[in-house]
Amino acid sequence: MAANILIVEDESSILELISLNLHQAGFNPIRAISAEYAENIVNETIPDLIVLDWMLPGMNGIEFAKRLRANSTTKFIPIIMLTAKSDEDNKLEGLSVGADDYLTKPFSPRELVARIKALIRRRSPELLNDPIIAEGIVLDPKSHRVQVDGKYLKIGPTEFKLLHFFMKNNNHVYSRNQILDRIWGNKSEIDDRTVDVHIKRLREVLKQSGYDKLIQTVRGAGYRLSDVSNN
Repeated sequence: MAANILIVEDESSILELISLNLHQAGFNPIRAISAEYAENIVNETIPDLIVLDWMLPGMNGIEFAKRLRANSTTKFIPIIMLTAKSDEDNKLEGLSVGADDYLTKPFSPRELVARIKALIRRRSPELLNDPIIAEGIVLDPKSHRVQVDGKYLKIGPTEFKLLHFFMKNNNHVYSRNQILDRIWGNKSEIDDRTVDVHIKRLREVLKQSGYDKLIQTVRGAGYRLSDVSNN
């Protein structure tokens, strides 16, 4: 599933240039020529990342970023700020309102794509198409398949995201709240018992190949994907 990238840019040539490069990189670009228009889009569909121009007609990028960070539903969306302002104070202002990265115009589209991939890799690695191998498990986000010992496992979408998250963070312990944040975006209607339910389902999937013990419960701390040599 391609990541949805919302581009908020009022200069049509730059908007189309970014859109083209994102499409070629395997992302799904969503265009908005103003913050007000982007706000309507976000109210309908939460994007996976926002590329946000500082200087916009009407509501500027700084104000829009503040609104996004003040809303519990959108406060965790990664934001890359685009601006013609190169002063250090302006950069600090952009980062202080919640931008995750900052790129000064004119910029290289290849660099922008690289920074987008870096941010998504940290926040939602399952949205990238890079295959990952850990502890004898091969996970391919592009085909949405998991392979163990040459056999494909039947796995649900949430369990797929969980497995990819653990494989990207092998041997790291994460609390239920941290897992909620990374997999569900910290949605208020989801409680930590949901994590336990999906961990159980993931173990059942891995049990088909005898790998269920890889997902360890760390008492008082949370869960981790352990080193197979420790099992």
